[in-house]
Amino acid sequence: MPKGYVISRVDITNPEAYARYAAAATKAIADHGGKPLARGGRSEALEGKARARNVVLEFDSYEAARRYFHSEQYQAARALREGAAEIEMVLVEGV
Repeated sequence: MPKGYVISRVDITNPEAYARYAAAATKAIADHGGKPLARGGRSEALEGKARARNVVLEFDSYEAARRYFHSEQYQAARALREGAAEIEMVLVEGV
């Protein structure tokens, strides 16, 4: 079964609020079997506009990643991020 990946591109606008979100999201990721493959760190734009922070999370399947995102636990974490960042997030099925 192909893995599922949640890929986020983020510009943080309120570091304190984002830190609260990150702590709650980290617990939700772990509780849903997710594994961070990239979380911040060095990056550069090869094409298009870059964001300051990039996150790649791996889950056992597309469905598992989707359950994580829609879970009450992650949605509560997500509410903490309100107004703290500009973000693009996609769910991608692996090969």
